[in-house]
Amino acid sequence: MTAIAMDAGTTTIKVVGYSDDGKELAVSRRPTQVLRPRTGWAEQDMSEVWAAVADAVREVVAALPDVPDMVAVTAQGDGAWLVDGQGRPTGPAVLWNDGRATAQITAWERDGVAREAFRTSGSRMSTGMPNAVLAWLRENDPDRVARSSHLLTCGGWLHLKLTGEPSVDESDASAPFMDIRRRDWSDRLFELYGLQWARRLLPELRDDDHRVTTISVSAAAETGLPAGIPVVMAPYDICATAIGTGAVASGQACCILGTTLSTEVITDTVVTDEPVGITVTLGVPGRYLRAFPTMSGGDVLDWGAGLLGLTSVTDLMALAAQGRRYTAGVRFIPYLSPAGERAPFFDTTARGSLSGLSLEAGREDVARALVEGVTMTIRDCLAAAPGSPDRLALCGGGTRSDFWMRLIADVTGLPVTIPASAEVGARGAWLTGLVATGREPDLPTAAAKYVEVAATYQPDLEAFDDFSDRYTDFLQLRELNQPLWAHGRGQTRPTPTGGVGA
Repeated sequence: MTAIAMDAGTTTIKVVGYSDDGKELAVSRRPTQVLRPRTGWAEQDMSEVWAAVADAVREVVAALPDVPDMVAVTAQGDGAWLVDGQGRPTGPAVLWNDGRATAQITAWERDGVAREAFRTSGSRMSTGMPNAVLAWLRENDPDRVARSSHLLTCGGWLHLKLTGEPSVDESDASAPFMDIRRRDWSDRLFELYGLQWARRLLPELRDDDHRVTTISVSAAAETGLPAGIPVVMAPYDICATAIGTGAVASGQACCILGTTLSTEVITDTVVTDEPVGITVTLGVPGRYLRAFPTMSGGDVLDWGAGLLGLTSVTDLMALAAQGRRYTAGVRFIPYLSPAGERAPFFDTTARGSLSGLSLEAGREDVARALVEGVTMTIRDCLAAAPGSPDRLALCGGGTRSDFWMRLIADVTGLPVTIPASAEVGARGAWLTGLVATGREPDLPTAAAKYVEVAATYQPDLEAFDDFSDRYTDFLQLRELNQPLWAHGRGQTRPTPTGGVGA
């Protein structure tokens, strides 16, 4: 028999068909559009996302040698995907990287709400989290709030379309409304946010033992999947990706090189004394994911390619590889999101900068500085994470660049491993499905059996020493730039907390 797993990212839908032995039999990808109708906004048409998923699933089903007997779902997290009582969208999805709720976050920071909430949730708030979006909607679009019956995430939306049941996985629920230690909704958090009225919007909370539902007749017709097969709600994408790299034991680390750079460490403890990053349930009993998802990542490299007149990030990496190691003195601070930055420090006014330019710098030096600046954020997040991992698993589109893989190893000083899977998040969802349906006893066993390493990059210790000095420069440049971030924007810059040098 075969099985299907889907991973609905921010810009790309990925659907993979697997054989019983874990071989990837078919892969289908569909682009999705991020809408930016106003400055700082990031939205998606929910119906278009579902249509792209259904289309990709049909393509994979048609390519499989056998009828699939399971489908597992993972997707981007946070944001607000609101539906009415009939499961229809009440407007576009507001995404995790949306920045419209800056005023709400700034007020919670100023009033101490953010720090107090962190003690319960273990997660630092950001503008694209559901609490901030709901607060903004209540003030600016109360009619939409009144018409909405359920607050979902992208994974919950797809699960609703597949099964007809509104629900949310624990990992998606971990921030911002859940008591991370009790693993249940927290009335105290609703009170802190002033969102007691929003409690009615929260759907059924599903834990590790309640992941399986069955596909509806209508969804089967739309996707080509057999009616009645199990639908497994896997943890959301940063957790599923960690699982797909084989990072399921305490102390293991991975980084997703996607729209966000999400640097993650597995832990068996919850620490809520330093309000930075997020803590979510991993999907492995007794394990949590301590994650530092930046507001900008791969999109910075897309921007850099365009800035230099290149057609793709591949071309940017090729040009950067020609740059000198010292980049002719050029330095780059990569905080380009209109929503500022959230990891490993929090500041809604954070902005990027390109400095150290001279007539000696060529395009190749600027390109290398851009890539190096983005890479420094990975080291910065690892410095803020618990423990001392002995290696770093990498996944995402960036792993196609041999130059960047070697640079990450040299900057972090860690051996870098690349999984063999074409779509690591989908594999993590599939592994979760195997355990949830009783085909494997637990995720450590499943990961050991089905996760393979395609390549390993060892760090150059001499280069690491050099980059350690440059990392110090990176932190100093950030500190020097901070007073300028809010200048001319009429904003009060919150005091940054957390992270090395913040």
